[in-house]
Amino acid sequence: MGIKSFTGRRAKPTKGNATDIKVSDYMTKKLITFKSDQSVLEVMNLLIKNKISGGPVVNENNELMGIISEGDCMKQISESRYYNMPMEDMIVEKYMVKEVETIDGNMNVFDAANKFVNSKRRRFPIVENGKLVGQISQKDVLKAALTLNGQTWK
Repeated sequence: MGIKSFTGRRAKPTKGNATDIKVSDYMTKKLITFKSDQSVLEVMNLLIKNKISGGPVVNENNELMGIISEGDCMKQISESRYYNMPMEDMIVEKYMVKEVETIDGNMNVFDAANKFVNSKRRRFPIVENGKLVGQISQKDVLKAALTLNGQTWK
């Protein structure tokens, strides 16, 4: 009697696969956002309090205007000390990144992972019809990958 197969019994595929996982399934929808006229000092306090590394800057219509991060705040600290200027007078608009690359909520999460690797960014906002609807971070992509535990990466 010979051996029929070395592979053994395979798990039945679960509903959904790697090609079905979209950014919108894993993006964060409840965001801490900032306003362009907010003080950088206030932003720094909110970043620390909420244990986040940055967030989107929106206007009164929830339209994306930019992103402010810990790094942007560090620039402000450096300039403030160098020029001996009070930090309270510094506002987000001056330090935020205004040219913001976004991701489509319908993009496959593994394509988003590739975009993270190529861009060196930590987060991407998701905009629909001109309005901010969410944000995906590198950690969100890792969570998506863990849902495929035991499946192939095809």
